[in-house]
Amino acid sequence: MLRILGCEETMKEFWDFVNKMSEDGCYIDEDTYWVLMSNFKKAQLTDDSNTLKESFTKMTRDSALDANVKGVVKVVLMSEWNEDMEKKLGEMEFKLSENALLRIFLALHKRPLRALRFFRWVEEHMGYAHNAVTYNCILRVLDKKETIEEFWSLVKELKSAGHDIDSDTYIKLSRSFRRSKMLKDAVELYEIMMDGPYNPPFSNCCTFLVEIALTNTPDLDFAFRVFNKYEASGQTLVRILYDMIHRSLTTVGRFDEAEKFLDTMRNVGHEPNNITYSHIVFGLTKAGRVEEACKILGEMEAQGYVLEFKTWEIIIQRHCLAGEIDQALNIFNKILEKNIPADTDLLEVLVNGLCSRERVDDAYTLVIEMVEKVNIKPFLDTYKNLIQKLLGERKLKEALNLLRLMKKQNRPSLEEPFNDYISKFGTVDDAIDYLMALRVKKFPPVVIYSHAIESFCKEGRQSEAQDLLEKCPPHIRGDSGILKFVTSPKRKTCAKKSSCKKLITIFS
Repeated sequence: MLRILGCEETMKEFWDFVNKMSEDGCYIDEDTYWVLMSNFKKAQLTDDSNTLKESFTKMTRDSALDANVKGVVKVVLMSEWNEDMEKKLGEMEFKLSENALLRIFLALHKRPLRALRFFRWVEEHMGYAHNAVTYNCILRVLDKKETIEEFWSLVKELKSAGHDIDSDTYIKLSRSFRRSKMLKDAVELYEIMMDGPYNPPFSNCCTFLVEIALTNTPDLDFAFRVFNKYEASGQTLVRILYDMIHRSLTTVGRFDEAEKFLDTMRNVGHEPNNITYSHIVFGLTKAGRVEEACKILGEMEAQGYVLEFKTWEIIIQRHCLAGEIDQALNIFNKILEKNIPADTDLLEVLVNGLCSRERVDDAYTLVIEMVEKVNIKPFLDTYKNLIQKLLGERKLKEALNLLRLMKKQNRPSLEEPFNDYISKFGTVDDAIDYLMALRVKKFPPVVIYSHAIESFCKEGRQSEAQDLLEKCPPHIRGDSGILKFVTSPKRKTCAKKSSCKKLITIFS
């Protein structure tokens, strides 16, 4: 009723009803509250939104588990269910009301089997006749993998008692099942709802098919069950539903069935388009049939179709996995020529592919070009892996260029690979170049300098550590911690490793 009255034309009646509810000890449930708040905001009913928020807060506080309800929950949770517990419950004087039971069930949601025992107990020992509201509430509590048998048993019982799962409960259950990867249960529940008085909206069917189609291995049985149930209800089948079934078929490599399904689509007026062909190319590439995919790709381009970006990406991935790096680069260049925005995922695939074929220079050139010409921001891992590869080939200059790009893009500092390399193979000037690469608008933190000096110490290069300190900025040379760490130029020696560790603690 609140949802019906909650509009601008009947706002007076709405608030009268809310006040009456409050007087009768009834409260607005959370689901209804959020629906009303959403509706009020869409209608720009700011004052009513604020009043509703205040009213709901007060109701929530007032409806917090009262002494009786708290007592029931405490007894139910205190030990194993036994005769003593039932005796204590029987001795408690609490009024059985729909509202009280709902609050008890919700308070026991983390102990679903215990909630179910209480559900049975009030029926068997207190003579309470459960109704649609209490059945729906306990179903929400039983929406977990460990209680799914009890859930379905209660669904049958609810149906036998002449009740139905309401729309709000269904939406919550469906979302919970999908989130918990309980797709079989979600589909079965969908079928039950489609056979009942509260049919799920079109968006629910669409969500199912999209989620199924986007998995690595779509379950076609579930997809067709949802599709066929929606079709049997007499609803209009829009294109996206057909597209998702077609995508599922091509993703699992059932191309003959996909071709037949295209005929079905044509018969209802849905001619193949760029999305349809993208699914075919995607599926062929995923199945390792790259040549066939590229042939269709060429035909599509000749006919003016535009491929989905994800399809380009998987073709490039497959070429890289097959070691066909040049083919992958050619396709990548085609993407750029078509002014399709470059993607950081795709760049990482190409860089990893080039590095795996010992083409580190090409990977470096690609990253530089993409950053400077396309303004792409590579992943931190892309930078890190390529820098390590470059240092492995003694190419410090190129690695430092990447480090400078990272700092310009506000990426975190990358110390370890540089300190390890320079302390073993580099010079003091290399260390200075590294520290300067980390300087964008101001000097790096003191701890960065201390790590660089410490790395020389660990390699036994005390002279280099001292020389590096002497070339550091004045505020570093005069730092008391570093002066304790590196002794005077006359001795040119470093503290022991334990002192190095202490320095890190001081400046961290």
